[in-house]
Amino acid sequence: MKKAIIIILSILGVLVLVGAGGVFYITNGLEAGENLAINPVDLKGIEDGTYTGVYTAGRWSNEVAVSVADHQISNIAVVKTVTMEKPEVTDALIHAVIEKQNTTVDTVSGATVSSKAYLKSIENALSQ
Repeated sequence: MKKAIIIILSILGVLVLVGAGGVFYITNGLEAGENLAINPVDLKGIEDGTYTGVYTAGRWSNEVAVSVADHQISNIAVVKTVTMEKPEVTDALIHAVIEKQNTTVDTVSGATVSSKAYLKSIENALSQ
């Protein structure tokens, strides 16, 4: 009986540690991502081509390839997605950037940090 209680308590202890680690992973960098400043880009000086942009911040790290033609963003391809990506969020954000031709778009509701992470990668691609 005593041995069973020790085993059960050990299993519960491991589950608590795994759960705490998961919460830490999911929330690590959340505040920094919410406060991330996104700057507008100036497409006038950007030559035709495809530019790679990276943003590195834990589970929000991502990489994009931004294609420019005639000083306009013609396509944005996601090379590396954020962890736990929601494709509908990514698609909506990319559509908004291409439509507005800038990174100064509203973030997607409920996915502020993911939105800002992608916007920062796009900004980084076009600010080289």
